[in-house]
Amino acid sequence: MLHTLFKLAAQAAHAPVEGPLKLRRRAKAPALIIALLAAAVALPACDVALPEESGDYCRSVTFRSLPYTICTFRADRDDIRLFYADGEAGQYLQFNTLADTLEARGETLVFAMNGGMYHEDRQPVGYLRAEDGDRASVNTNEGPGNFHMKPNGVFWLEDGRAGISVSEIYLEENRDPEYATQSGPMLVIDGEIHPALNPDGTSRKRRNGVGVSADGRTVHFAISDTLVTFHDFASLFRERLEVPDALFLDGQVSRIYAPAMGRDEQGADMGPIVGVVER
Repeated sequence: MLHTLFKLAAQAAHAPVEGPLKLRRRAKAPALIIALLAAAVALPACDVALPEESGDYCRSVTFRSLPYTICTFRADRDDIRLFYADGEAGQYLQFNTLADTLEARGETLVFAMNGGMYHEDRQPVGYLRAEDGDRASVNTNEGPGNFHMKPNGVFWLEDGRAGISVSEIYLEENRDPEYATQSGPMLVIDGEIHPALNPDGTSRKRRNGVGVSADGRTVHFAISDTLVTFHDFASLFRERLEVPDALFLDGQVSRIYAPAMGRDEQGADMGPIVGVVER
């Protein structure tokens, strides 16, 4: 809407006028420009996509005046994988290492972000089923930190569908997914924000997470492009993306690889990585 109003104002300022009405219309043009610009300024704040910053799968949005990047894929169409290590070559640790490895196989990494919490040695805190096999088991222990803010959950990919299950329920489901990663806390559970996430919370960090549509076909990966609270971030998934379940992947270390947007964020070595591959 803003773009349209500014475009109209520009057209009014530069539109050619012929004939005897020329002087009269020239006089009216400034008034029209002022009216259009006033309307643009008076528009209420809203959540808008920014197509000029969009990639093939990713887009920049604002939600409650906070900027985010959201990358959306189809579980039944796109090749979504979890990565950790490349056999004897060791852990990937960085996006460029993973991208180079895939390129050598004739594949292209089109998106990636850190894919779950990890210890100082980059071993996953919870369950991980990556391209190179399983790492650890589902962790339902009590403990400190965000991972143990129960309930935590497992993001899984199986037979062209995706889902996010509370960890204890995941164990009961007896799933055998192609890929999975456990993290915590859950952000949205059956359409409701995690009860421990305080709407008045003051802890602000960069955060990233994943949400899945009710039919298990659409997967949204999101990362904040500023510091946000847990409740802010959960609200993005519940209200903007309208997913019934969403899972926190991490904060502070959050990074994204989205080459179509010119994003290849550098930083400390990572543990699990979630990515999308094209052949």
